[in-house]
Amino acid sequence: MERSRRPRPRQPPNLSSSSLSSTHSRSQKFTTNPTKNVKSLDTDLDAPDRFKSGRDAQAEGDVVDSHSLPTLVGTCPFMCPAGERAQRERLRDLAVFERLNGNPRKTSPGLAVKKFCRTISIKDVQLSDVRPLPVLEDTLDYLLSLLDSTEHSFEVVHDFIFDRTRSIRQDLSMQNIINEKAIYMYEKMVQFHVTSCHKLQSCRDPNISSVHYLNMEQLTKALASLFNLYDANRNYDYIYENEAEFRSFYVLLHLGPNSQPMGESLSLWFRHVPVPIINSKEMCFARKILRFFRMGNYIRFLSITASEASHLQYCIIEPYVSEVRGLALSCINNGGYKLHPYPLAHLSKLLMMKESDLVSFCNACGLETYIDEVGNKFLPTKQTTFCCPKGGSQSYGFTGLEFER
Repeated sequence: MERSRRPRPRQPPNLSSSSLSSTHSRSQKFTTNPTKNVKSLDTDLDAPDRFKSGRDAQAEGDVVDSHSLPTLVGTCPFMCPAGERAQRERLRDLAVFERLNGNPRKTSPGLAVKKFCRTISIKDVQLSDVRPLPVLEDTLDYLLSLLDSTEHSFEVVHDFIFDRTRSIRQDLSMQNIINEKAIYMYEKMVQFHVTSCHKLQSCRDPNISSVHYLNMEQLTKALASLFNLYDANRNYDYIYENEAEFRSFYVLLHLGPNSQPMGESLSLWFRHVPVPIINSKEMCFARKILRFFRMGNYIRFLSITASEASHLQYCIIEPYVSEVRGLALSCINNGGYKLHPYPLAHLSKLLMMKESDLVSFCNACGLETYIDEVGNKFLPTKQTTFCCPKGGSQSYGFTGLEFER
């Protein structure tokens, strides 16, 4: 089938959460007929998530084979279908952000957002329960505006956005929406999961480790779909503005214990990456970080992170900074001369952290420090009490970062 000629891709919108304000007059906008604004879709291409098995795709509500199923164009004008909204009011199944004046039994079209449903069949779905692209765009902007909320903890905000963005991806997939607008939406949803990696580190909830695991799981799934959308919309050698940075996330995810977060080895994955992206500064940075991490070169790892990492890249790297710093302390403690304690002033520059944080970090690693008669702090070496910092332990500051956090 001959593909229609696409216009030159427009510049992606600003992805910072502060710029995503609440949609003006959402109720009025959602009551208009959205189907008039939906452009024709590329039905000759498969649904974006080719990394999933058939069973996983069905569980997520994704379209497994777009050729064997009719093309859907949803007609729901609201963020949440009216039937679901009424049912959840009866069951008191309303999140705190959906309650009208705090009433757990009452909501409104401008507050309720469609929940993710794991068991769903595209053959039985009603068009009135599926939101078209314009409504999905406004819904996503509304959800991301809640990130600036100070009324509730980040755990509560994350839990709500986490579920409702999965529902957005489900509606996009059921309608086989794979155009450039879908790319910008997926970039925003990936950014939400990436920044959540950073924010969840500071949460004190005892169950935060499971939340972090689920967040990383959805990050890899959203990235897989985004990469396929990039490829499906490729126009000659055009590279999207944020594509190099977002593809670098896949390399940085290999810092974790799962060497194949998307089921494909890194060497095979690079074969499908366009050459301009491989040569981009974002991808070169990610490859250097991974190499220095595996080599145990903590000096280069920390210095390059400080000078070259973007904010989103650092959000993925941050959980491994403590591990690298622990390796550095282990090397200095074991390799130092017992009669010559190591000055913390020099060590703080090496590990790129404040002296006060360094003292706390040494104690967390089972090492003692002391202050001499003139007030200088030192780390005695050859201590036998060293232990690696526990996963999920306190996250310390990072001096010298060039981006504005």
